[in-house]
Amino acid sequence: MARPYQWIAVAAVTVTAIGLTPLTSFADEPDPTAYPRADVAQTLDLPAGVVQALKRDLKLTSDEQVAGRLRTEAAAPLVQKRLKTKLGAAYGGAWIKKGQERLTVAVTTEAAAKTVRAEGAEAVIVDRGESALAADRAKLDKRSAKAAGAIRAWRIDPAANSVVVTVKPGAEAQARAFAKDSGVAEITVETSAVAPRPVYDIRGGDQYVINGNTLCSVGFPARRGGAPGFVTAGHCGGRGAPVKGFNNVDLGSFAESEFPNTDMAYVAANGNWTPQPWVNNYSGGNVIVAGSNDAAIGSSICRSGRTSSWTCGTLQGRNETINYSNGPVYGMSRMSACANPGDSGGSVIAGNQAQGVTSGIAGGCGSANPQTWFQPVNPILSRWGIALVTSGGGSTGGAVISALNGRCLDVPNGNFSDGVRVQMWNCNGSAAQKWEFVNGTLRTGNNKCLDVAWGSTANGAILQIVGCSGNPAQGWVLSAAGDLVNPQANKCADIDAWNPNEGAVLVLWECTGGANQKWRRG
Repeated sequence: MARPYQWIAVAAVTVTAIGLTPLTSFADEPDPTAYPRADVAQTLDLPAGVVQALKRDLKLTSDEQVAGRLRTEAAAPLVQKRLKTKLGAAYGGAWIKKGQERLTVAVTTEAAAKTVRAEGAEAVIVDRGESALAADRAKLDKRSAKAAGAIRAWRIDPAANSVVVTVKPGAEAQARAFAKDSGVAEITVETSAVAPRPVYDIRGGDQYVINGNTLCSVGFPARRGGAPGFVTAGHCGGRGAPVKGFNNVDLGSFAESEFPNTDMAYVAANGNWTPQPWVNNYSGGNVIVAGSNDAAIGSSICRSGRTSSWTCGTLQGRNETINYSNGPVYGMSRMSACANPGDSGGSVIAGNQAQGVTSGIAGGCGSANPQTWFQPVNPILSRWGIALVTSGGGSTGGAVISALNGRCLDVPNGNFSDGVRVQMWNCNGSAAQKWEFVNGTLRTGNNKCLDVAWGSTANGAILQIVGCSGNPAQGWVLSAAGDLVNPQANKCADIDAWNPNEGAVLVLWECTGGANQKWRRG
């Protein structure tokens, strides 16, 4: 029987930073304004249709719940990546439990558990590390050609600390025999009545036509060597196959394609087409793509497709091997956001972060337990030297603009010395207002990072610029809800005292959803 997959709650992260950064003295300045502040209406920088779909499919009842999920889901990947690096072989995977307020991390030793707790995450001690589980999955992958048709898929489930094999009902013994013959001693078996299959003759995102007779969906607009194109599913067409756009105008052709083994492809467009950082939300607008950070298991996730429009669910797993009738496909991710024929190749997105392209389904949107698999986008980009088109546009930086007053995050007088406190100022396009997100930091053009003074996690801590060092105090994520979050503290960049004027200073504060904590890229 299929395991019940958990929803995300929130990831509260509070740690004491190491490698403290300098702070310019502000002894003659008043203390940050006392709180609590008055309750304010929650604002979401998302199209209404996207918010409605999240509420509908994830059973959320308020904008505050949507914003809370998006904010903490944006922060979770940075915490997970940092802990995986620190823990090494003791790391057993991570996920976000339903009803919990922090990331859960599986570890194999009590010493590793202490490290996890020091980062503000919840630790669960398990028998096997992720590397051991991955080794077992690799053994199954090696013998994938021997897998019977009744064997649907296999994956690592970090919450179960096991390799899970999905089979047709009644084929449980075949799963165990396959594992034994592959040299894998222990597996968990679950059943699925519906076999996964690639989705052909389909439309999703924006439709495109292959060879004049096959329909698929644009995944994400991209560029390679500066030339336009987009990523999509490999099973939609082979190399050289001609492509027409949604308007039946010549678009280009498949420059790269692979299926099975992976389900990835890149379509090179001609000069009449311009890639934009947009995903069709089927509510009259677009979702803006800001990057491609991998979401944590348990995160809310949505997909766009012409047949099923915009649907949402949760990310249920990664690195799953799917035993399609065409042959095995490795490294797939699974979600509960439903899809139907007409959606293949289309966009899969979590908040404003690209996740992958739709590959196959087991049960569609009319099913009680829909399952959809997607090819992760980052392996496509890295394999063929492709750059995703995002809201940053590959420029040298842009403005970070407040929803409170329309003013820009600013380095006073263009003074980029360590310890200079940032402020709000009328937007003027100067270098003092050029910021870019780089590897989880918010940087100026001369390699200074937005920093929480002394690595503090306390309300009212000063925000300043300091030379980029990799310190967690310099970690920032702009969520799809418009919150600028420091994952170390799980708190937001806040315009102190709701000051709407030029020269207003910024502090770290608990995320309230107020306009003084809402930001957008300019």
